[in-house]
Amino acid sequence: MEMITPKQYLNRFWQASAGVDLVKVEALVRLLEDAYRQKKAIYIFGNGGSGANASHFCEDLGKGTLEEASQSQRLRVMSLTDNTPYILAWANDEGFETIFEQQLRNFAQPDEVAIGISGSGNSPNVLRAIEFANSIGMHTVGFTGFDGGRLKPMVEYPIHVPIHDMGIVESVHLLIFHYIVHTLRARTAGSEE
Repeated sequence: MEMITPKQYLNRFWQASAGVDLVKVEALVRLLEDAYRQKKAIYIFGNGGSGANASHFCEDLGKGTLEEASQSQRLRVMSLTDNTPYILAWANDEGFETIFEQQLRNFAQPDEVAIGISGSGNSPNVLRAIEFANSIGMHTVGFTGFDGGRLKPMVEYPIHVPIHDMGIVESVHLLIFHYIVHTLRARTAGSEE
């Protein structure tokens, strides 16, 4: 692995960020705003650092979009990475590739939102969950890096970071998540029914 300076690393980050299609990011913001207004659920999932980002994004969407704690209308959002015993039960009995799909089978409905995060775009459990989500008519979102893998072409809303560096991919994903939360909070302010 080559040694680089902090400035060089940040330059890579900014170049990768500049390669993201912002029109697609805006389309995703509109989708999530519609989910809020229609009280549709959002499910988020990924592995490793992407799993941590799924948990973080879930928390930010659920809490960070509120103007105040007493607000009754909220984003209905769930991270499928957080119930360890449930994940391990499915992994043990049916295989690790089923852990997100099986949770979607318990909760997901047509026109709800499934957000799969996979830096490589090739995580079998993310792909399987997205296949299921597509099969029941959910809106599907894929956050990818590298060349997008199999995930990018199979989702309705592909958000792709064009760089072959997992750390930077995950960092740019998190930047986009924070932008989405900031924007949704502004757009839904005062919309309490």
